[in-house]
Amino acid sequence: MNMIEDKDVRVERRETKEDRGLVASTFIKYTAYLVIFFGIIWFIISYLLPMIQ
Repeated sequence: MNMIEDKDVRVERRETKEDRGLVASTFIKYTAYLVIFFGIIWFIISYLLPMIQ
């Protein structure tokens, strides 16, 4: 018997293509988070800090 004939070799192929729609929606989501965050910071600096002083 040949050892090569006895082997059952299974090759798993993984596709690494990115879903561009998922990448775009994630980018838009985190961009919105940043805009909201900086909007809150701007509000605090512009309106709340002058009220304290």
